[in-house]
Amino acid sequence: MLRLTGCFAAVLALGLLAGCKTEETSSGTMTSTDTTAAAATAAPAAAAPAAAATAANIPNPVKPPIRIKTGSTTALTDSEGNVWLPDQGFADGETTDRDADLKIANTTDPALYRSERYSMTSFSYPVPNGKYLVKLHFAETYDGISGPGDRVFSFNVQGHPFNDFDVWVKAGGPNRAYIETVPVDVTNGKIDITFTPKVENPQINGIEILPAS
Repeated sequence: MLRLTGCFAAVLALGLLAGCKTEETSSGTMTSTDTTAAAATAAPAAAAPAAAATAANIPNPVKPPIRIKTGSTTALTDSEGNVWLPDQGFADGETTDRDADLKIANTTDPALYRSERYSMTSFSYPVPNGKYLVKLHFAETYDGISGPGDRVFSFNVQGHPFNDFDVWVKAGGPNRAYIETVPVDVTNGKIDITFTPKVENPQINGIEILPAS
């Protein structure tokens, strides 16, 4: 009888041990599944900072009016109180300044035409989509240009071409301001202008981007 009782106790102990092992395995399986699910859930979150970094590199559109004084490293306030930003937005080219007392006809703001960017290939500026007036400011102030035909170039403003443009001819002579106004419809989030030389280099003294009224 004692023997039987001992055997029965041994069997019972083995059964309990097996039950414990099964529960432990079951528990281990659940833990593994939970870990896998957590890793799968966490994976997309790890990619978020990279996406945010890419978005941060895209420049925000600037709402007009925008005025840029080409060739200048400092801002300019004109006679009407408008602030012109320093030279920016151009690809390639050089800048130069003329004498501070250089007389410029056809304008109340001669300082605007006393510096310029020349030999540039393009200009680009981010703006919200919409209709604008782009005003290009020119004056032939280089003493190496002595008459019509000495400087001829073409430019294209948001798909509007201006071929064989001669500042001297348009302004009616040297040291005279001339403004070319171009209505544009922006659908790609930026205003693009390209410049192509023909005789001498393209040049420009200022760019305005204004809302179309």
